[in-house]
Amino acid sequence: MNAALKLCQAMHDAQLPPMVSESTQEVARTEWLYNASEQLVRFGCDVSFQRRMRPAQGVTLAQFALAVDEHANGRLADCEVTTASLGYLLIAAERGHADKVAAAELLGPSDHPLGKLGEIAEGLLRPLVDDALIAQAEDNDL
Repeated sequence: MNAALKLCQAMHDAQLPPMVSESTQEVARTEWLYNASEQLVRFGCDVSFQRRMRPAQGVTLAQFALAVDEHANGRLADCEVTTASLGYLLIAAERGHADKVAAAELLGPSDHPLGKLGEIAEGLLRPLVDDALIAQAEDNDL
């Protein structure tokens, strides 16, 4: 019976994906990127940091809004939007409402936890991750 149990366990283990071993650096990069993206997307705040003896770096809400605008305009120009989503969005905004369906149509599909806006934010923030982590380490040394 014990041999049968071991055989079943081995077959089960073989079906599982291999163990993922991320370095602490990669985990820190992923966490910073998500938190900074969330700061832009959910809270509408600038993301900034400064390393010692260097100018401040980051992404402003205005830069993020421009990137979102360029993304939506690109989808419209490429005829990827098949409804009058921009019109519906503007009408809803004028009335003081939100039209999430129209916004989702303009932005397009995404598997990101923060949606397409999270993808766009990460695209802007990804080149800054290493410097941001260094700045955090420098701040921790103080």
